Amino acid sequence: MSEPWWKTSVVYQVYPRSFADSNGDGVGDLPGLIDRLDHIYALGADVVWVSPFYPSPQADNGYDISDYRDVDPIFGSLADVDRLIAELHSRGMKLVIDIVVNHTSDEHPWFVESRSDTTNPKRDWYWWRPPRDGHTLGAPGGEPTDWIAFFGGPAWEPDVATGEYYLHLFDPKQPDLNWENPAVRAAVADMLRWWLARGVDGFRFDVINLVSKELRPDGTGVYANGPRIHEFVQELAASAWGDREVPIITVGECPAATVADAQLFTDPARGEFDMVFQFEHMGVDHGPGGRYDIRPVDLVALKRVLAHWQTGLADVGWNSLYWCNHDQPRPVSRYGSRNPAYRSASAKALATVLHLQRGTPFVYQGEELGMTNYPFTELAALDDVESRNWSREALERGMPFEQVLAAVNVQSRDHARTPMQWDASPHAGFTTGTPWLPVNPNHVTINAAAQVGDPDSVFAHYQRLIRLRHDEPIVVAGDFTMLLPEHPQVFAYLRRLPATADSAAGSDAPRELLVVANLGDDAVDVELPPEWEHSEIVLRSAPDEVASNPEAGMPWGRLLPWEARIHRL
Repeated sequence: MSEPWWKTSVVYQVYPRSFADSNGDGVGDLPGLIDRLDHIYALGADVVWVSPFYPSPQADNGYDISDYRDVDPIFGSLADVDRLIAELHSRGMKLVIDIVVNHTSDEHPWFVESRSDTTNPKRDWYWWRPPRDGHTLGAPGGEPTDWIAFFGGPAWEPDVATGEYYLHLFDPKQPDLNWENPAVRAAVADMLRWWLARGVDGFRFDVINLVSKELRPDGTGVYANGPRIHEFVQELAASAWGDREVPIITVGECPAATVADAQLFTDPARGEFDMVFQFEHMGVDHGPGGRYDIRPVDLVALKRVLAHWQTGLADVGWNSLYWCNHDQPRPVSRYGSRNPAYRSASAKALATVLHLQRGTPFVYQGEELGMTNYPFTELAALDDVESRNWSREALERGMPFEQVLAAVNVQSRDHARTPMQWDASPHAGFTTGTPWLPVNPNHVTINAAAQVGDPDSVFAHYQRLIRLRHDEPIVVAGDFTMLLPEHPQVFAYLRRLPATADSAAGSDAPRELLVVANLGDDAVDVELPPEWEHSEIVLRSAPDEVASNPEAGMPWGRLLPWEARIHRL
């Protein structure tokens, strides 16, 4: 196939703080990751994406970077990065690193200089503004714009020493870089070239569509998909990786991006990103108040969103496919069954409907085991800055404690960050010390040791899905047609690849796959295309003992609870 290598690949995300601890300090590290690479290799993933491991004060768990060209001692050293690259490459795998350049830490030398004096050469490397007319620094209403930070509170922080505000779209310890300054863009490009020379194979760019901003005199402005965003990305791509003989993989995280935005970002002719992370499907269980305004998952809405992205990027661009990452709760707890008896089945069904879509799948650590949300009983146990800030503000507004706790138990980012569950031993085999976040109590039954080698496990099902992507061209190149779009319980679609003149079978018939899954606790009868009744079942999530019992000999179109099937015509 002539497709780029990343279209046939599966990416496995590692949150290094929570993956594997090699030295017993309770925090995961790069040597621990290296020791566990064979787990990812056995799964079948081709690419490992590692969240930030750079020096950082850890105000936002490493997404506040104080040095882009080193490793925080809690994670290891540059020598460990070199060893990680070598170990991955020896297995035929690739490394993607996280790049956070919308903002830095306030302890980064660039910002230390910038805030030292209004005449410092790096003053304009960040967004500094005086108070609005008629206001004094720090007084209510004095902020240059009325923007609210993603982690709560005003997006402008007063700096008494220089008498101005600086912009931080996230935490006050994460000041925003001013990409309008060409010196900033040049420094970012130089840093990327430095990592590429070291041997990394690609980048995931954190909130990259926020780097173009427009501040207006009337206190309004734009900070998402700003007026120069595509100019900035094209310039970065051309200067940092555009001339490489071996293509890398680039992924832009783009909050609030639309399909139209993604078409521009991922059109190969434009020279920007290979794919973007969009968030539209992450909002189907959010109310008007945002992620902690909990609503039941609307499957019809979820299908509508995913189909819109499939068709929208069918001719131009490419999709990223994900249920989970370090910022999202566990998919089994979010989209799967509330009945523990169906945890494994729902994990398999969700994986099936995602991985057979057109795009590059991303597996977040523990997802391949069906790990679940952590059962928090007290707010003091939360680590995530966003969850802590929201909880505090919600209590101050008068929201009952029970309601606040229930919301974070559904949506907190901490759920994705509890330690990886390797075995049933104390601390799940993650560390010999005290883990930085508590291990989920269900690790005694949900763990890698119990699943690897078990053909009926969630892990084994992920292995089969990944092999199918590697082996079956329809999964990568076929088109997508949603079936039963209004069905409240069934997720079904067709993948179709037109025949070619050099078809191995010598047939002019198209190749087709049917994906059908029951995402509910009750068996369901559905009307499916009759020509598929006697088709080959390529993959079925129900275990063999279920498939062989009398009830499994159901009429065509009847699905067991949380059963997923892939048929070949």
